[in-house]
Amino acid sequence: MNMIKKLEELVEIAKDKTTRRIAVAAAGDNDVLEAIKTATQEQIVEPVLVGDKPRILEIAEKIDFDLSSFEIIDIPDKREASAKAVRLVRKGKAEILMKGLVSTGVLLHAVLEKDKGLRKGALLSHVALFETPYYHKLLGVTDAAMNVAPDLLEKIEIIKNAVELFHRIGNPNPKVAVVGSVETINPRMEATMHAATISMMNYRKQITGCIIDGPLAIDGAVSKRASEIKNITSDVAGDVDIILAPNIDGANILYKSLNFLGGATSAALIMGATVPIVLTSRGDAEKSKFLSIALAAAIN
Repeated sequence: MNMIKKLEELVEIAKDKTTRRIAVAAAGDNDVLEAIKTATQEQIVEPVLVGDKPRILEIAEKIDFDLSSFEIIDIPDKREASAKAVRLVRKGKAEILMKGLVSTGVLLHAVLEKDKGLRKGALLSHVALFETPYYHKLLGVTDAAMNVAPDLLEKIEIIKNAVELFHRIGNPNPKVAVVGSVETINPRMEATMHAATISMMNYRKQITGCIIDGPLAIDGAVSKRASEIKNITSDVAGDVDIILAPNIDGANILYKSLNFLGGATSAALIMGATVPIVLTSRGDAEKSKFLSIALAAAIN
């Protein structure tokens, strides 16, 4: 696969594959069902809707979504609905899991449950892809939804998950910026120490499949002009593919700033599980949810 340049390309890639079954936990959500409707019309997925059946049918009627050919499992309790959706995936009855009208914590509790969940690697993490008119290519941001204050080892796993996603969408050697508020290494600023260590591990081939630099401030990471003014010599600065934020606060603020202030369109997944997990913010547009479904189907 050649590296995609636009998120809409994900739709065509997904359409060229076998239709995937997607289990939606607590599916009684207007935007989620709108996104599922679009994805079924594009023949990307076949849904299994788990949740409050009367509510699901009510929304479906309102948005003119015919559910007669799709399975609906009536489980009003959101925790139980999440557990059921995870079980469907474990049993091979679905290849994608999607978050509906349920809190991230409840869904992830089911995903991470020992011997019953979907854990594959050392760590699950959230990766978002952004297409913005203010940047020359797709931009990845991680981790805006799962890992609150990752330590050094957790940041390495978060990078590996994001790099895996970029490999699957056709970028064999993505550029990763470990960002913070400054470019200099300051022993009093843990984020800069983590960035320096991770960069050196990449330089010495302890982390492979990508090019990593840091610490970088966000302007130096995304702007070649800013990096030149700051006299930063870097293969990553001004041409970054993946931004690793120092914590969930930084990543989440960047995620929502791009969407709500930066004119961006996004698609987002949880990586590191046995299947892609579509997990978007409740405030995200229906288009973002649809493109996230397309991303999950394209890489699966």
